[in-house]
Amino acid sequence: MNARVEATTDREIVTERLINAPRELVWKAWTDPKHLEQWWGPTGFTTTTKEFDFKPGGVWFHTMHGPDGTDYPNEIYYEEILEPSLITYTHGGGEVGANDAQFHSTITFDDQDGKTLLTMRAVFDTVAQREHVVKMYHAIAGGQQTIARLDEYVMKLS
Repeated sequence: MNARVEATTDREIVTERLINAPRELVWKAWTDPKHLEQWWGPTGFTTTTKEFDFKPGGVWFHTMHGPDGTDYPNEIYYEEILEPSLITYTHGGGEVGANDAQFHSTITFDDQDGKTLLTMRAVFDTVAQREHVVKMYHAIAGGQQTIARLDEYVMKLS
């Protein structure tokens, strides 16, 4: 049997952070819309959920509101959920009237002696798409800020 392995590093954005909280708590903060709205998005953003159905085949439709007043509609289509360790989904979104922030995402929650190593991996169809979201939406810094906000939020919960 021949296996094909596709290299995607030039089309990826990977964000990792060791969070000083148990995996189950980080999972809960990620999978409950009441918690998600408290921390989701880069610094200065707020999030409003329109629909949330956390299951394989389910969706999370939400709008991220930028500090400058710009709205960014987002569509997440859940594919695989393995509690409390893995979430995969496809993402669509961007500014109102655009759908230029499309990618596939894998989120892993790894237990590290009572802490959680959280890894977000976004894979884009092309290098150009990746570069577009890095330039247009500051995706690398935004991912780092989002996970930092999650870290701060779970510290309040524990």
